Amino acid sequence: MANEDQFKKVVSHAKEYGYIFPSSEIYDGLSAVYDYAQNGVELKKNIREYWWRSMVYMHQNIVGIDAAILMHPTTWKASGHVDAFNDPLIDNKDSKKRYRADVLIEDYAEKLYQKAQKEIAKAQKRFGDAFDEAEFVATNPRVVRYLAEQKEVLARMAKSLGNEDLTDVKALIEELGISDPDTGSKNWTDVKQFNLMFGTKLGASAESATDLYLRPETAQGIFVNFLNVQKTGRMKIPFGIAQTGKAFRNEIVARQFIFRMREFEQMEMQFFVRPGEEMKYYEYWKETRLKWHLALGMGEENYRFHDHEKLAHYANAAADIEFNFPFGFKELEGIHSRTDFDLKAHEEHSGKKLQYFDHEINKSYTPYVVETSIGLDRMFLAVLSHSLQEETLEDGSSRTVLKIPAILAPTKAAVLPLIKRDGLPEIAQSIIDDLSWDFNVLYDEKDAVGRRYRRADAAGTPYCITVDHQTKEDQTVTLRDRDTMEQTRVSIKDLSEKLRHTITFKL
Repeated sequence: MANEDQFKKVVSHAKEYGYIFPSSEIYDGLSAVYDYAQNGVELKKNIREYWWRSMVYMHQNIVGIDAAILMHPTTWKASGHVDAFNDPLIDNKDSKKRYRADVLIEDYAEKLYQKAQKEIAKAQKRFGDAFDEAEFVATNPRVVRYLAEQKEVLARMAKSLGNEDLTDVKALIEELGISDPDTGSKNWTDVKQFNLMFGTKLGASAESATDLYLRPETAQGIFVNFLNVQKTGRMKIPFGIAQTGKAFRNEIVARQFIFRMREFEQMEMQFFVRPGEEMKYYEYWKETRLKWHLALGMGEENYRFHDHEKLAHYANAAADIEFNFPFGFKELEGIHSRTDFDLKAHEEHSGKKLQYFDHEINKSYTPYVVETSIGLDRMFLAVLSHSLQEETLEDGSSRTVLKIPAILAPTKAAVLPLIKRDGLPEIAQSIIDDLSWDFNVLYDEKDAVGRRYRRADAAGTPYCITVDHQTKEDQTVTLRDRDTMEQTRVSIKDLSEKLRHTITFKL
């Protein structure tokens, strides 16, 4: 199936099975705003909890907070967002569509990379076990040319954006022959900077109202609470502060479903370290965060690191963990060495000292910060798009199955009475009553049991528990596995432990 078709199927499936609805749909919706439905809210909650447990519970030197969305407006002056939180905007004069200039260039560079990968894959198939990939990449003229051009394009873009040379950004787009993805037109406007923050007001009347912003990131709530957390928690360097929550950006091009939205949720952790030790922890968190992703079993080949060519004003190193979405490799999580920029900026603008006294070296200093930042909505999309599969069975029939990792699945088990009489529904309900203390489970008695299995498969439910007439005789039920479709008899009293053994946060 073509990637574009697969993506359309993901979007359709998300609505059909109660994961995501267009927001305000009865009023024709609102662009790039979505509601998480009954299954979606559970998957989102489970991803958030999986992250929180691994980040906070599994690290004794990391704690969490929940800072307010609305913050004093000087916060965003100090952070640089008022002056520098911009994206380069470009319009197509013919299609009247608006794009991010940097994304157009990055997409062009990605095509070059994919061309190189196709050449490598063909050679690997041709030479088999004798294939030396490193030598091939270094010597094959096509691969060398593709990768060199990719690097050159990204480096020039980074330099132009860093120098705020928007004229050269447009020139690069024209030289590369980049066209409107929808219409093919190459009739572009000049590139302009566009501030992404949403403004709002606080006050009882328009005359006395204070101009505020909806936060564009959650990190600043951590920085302004640095001393509060450090002192009340008696935290010692190195330590981290984690937070999940909503952020808001007036995106130029909000598309690709929930990948880029105007209202989204972040899961961020700021790790405070001694100056000079930031690169050690930068590498540590790169490795640690990739392990977290790989533990979900969605395929090592679907992840890659991408080092930033253009660094943000606060960073001295930055890399993205990219995931292979149906529309290609895109950023899923960022790991950034933010230096001491944020704490020093807030110290300057607030007049409050934001330093740490290190008793081990008997010295005060402004800590450096290593950040891990993952989009919860993007993680949701990665899980959903990877999990949705079409399988052809041995009898020639097919099934649609959502192979969500069991620990993240919205519903852990569906309890199914074989028929709606003979006391089977009552036994099923008693199983529901027992399991509901520990798991999100559901009851389903409509249609033949085979159709109910297919419905549970498509909804992503890892297990089906079928109550039949044998249950009345020996207190056992049929436990069916979603992924393998294997069925085993299990004692009712062992069900909870059986589910707990397979659905666990423990890696």
